[in-house]
Amino acid sequence: MPERQPRFRDVRAGSNILRTAVWHGEGKGKPSGRPLLFFNGIGANIELIAPLAEALTDRDIIAFDAPGIGGSAAAGIPYRPWTLARMAAAILDELGYGEVDVMGVSWGGAMAQQFAFQYGARVHRLILCATSAGSLMVPGNPKALMKLAHPRRYMDPAYLMKHFEMLYGDDTAGAPDHSSRLRAPTIRGYFYQLLAGIGWTSVPFLPFIKQPTLVLAGDNDQIVPLINGRFLAQLIPGARLEIVSGGHLFLVSRASEVIPLIRDFLDEEAEPRPFAAKPRRPAASAPAPFTVKMAD
Repeated sequence: MPERQPRFRDVRAGSNILRTAVWHGEGKGKPSGRPLLFFNGIGANIELIAPLAEALTDRDIIAFDAPGIGGSAAAGIPYRPWTLARMAAAILDELGYGEVDVMGVSWGGAMAQQFAFQYGARVHRLILCATSAGSLMVPGNPKALMKLAHPRRYMDPAYLMKHFEMLYGDDTAGAPDHSSRLRAPTIRGYFYQLLAGIGWTSVPFLPFIKQPTLVLAGDNDQIVPLINGRFLAQLIPGARLEIVSGGHLFLVSRASEVIPLIRDFLDEEAEPRPFAAKPRRPAASAPAPFTVKMAD
């Protein structure tokens, strides 16, 4: 069965032009699921989320390359998480989306938290994978963090394979497929991503996140230890914590276990909650059309 192909488009978000992709939901008429906005990990390009998009075929999946990552030009000046959240909102506006579900992995999980707080009226449900509350976190394995500080794993497949288990706490069975999807970031783009997280923490606003939230954490995560997921679930009202048997890349290595959890969470009916957010903007009936462009 052929893969569901994304449609790519360059979208201006403030002073940045970001490479954006949408996997359109399948089915007769309008897709049954709410659109899902995805925030990727540090240095990670759009193509890495293709397996997730293939699994969630009933909804539009929206993703973008951060400045200097994948096919997006590097930002002229450093940016902060609230700036990136504003870029993501501009992308949704340009593509014609209103209310969405939001998901973020690792560094992208921090950005997803910022977006859910900053644009709460646009967020229906929130999924946080292998992530933390930012600077107030329990750090991971120092050897893994030292290797994470440089984007060499994106540039050198042999280096990635050699250190895959240490970096991600997973076996190497899924490493070749993962490696084949990599696109090296620019040094400046990667540095700006690291810089964006310095001094940032979501702790002050996590108690004010009202969206139903699913926190997924790996029990062998060498980069973001499990205790950070427990911490997030404690601070976000009503959050659900699911512990996955795997490391930092459990979304890839444990896809058969994780994808059903994600799908069930996104599809379940919301229960009435006290102090709920104001009524949200309805989702657009049809996103803005965009031109198909083959991925490199």
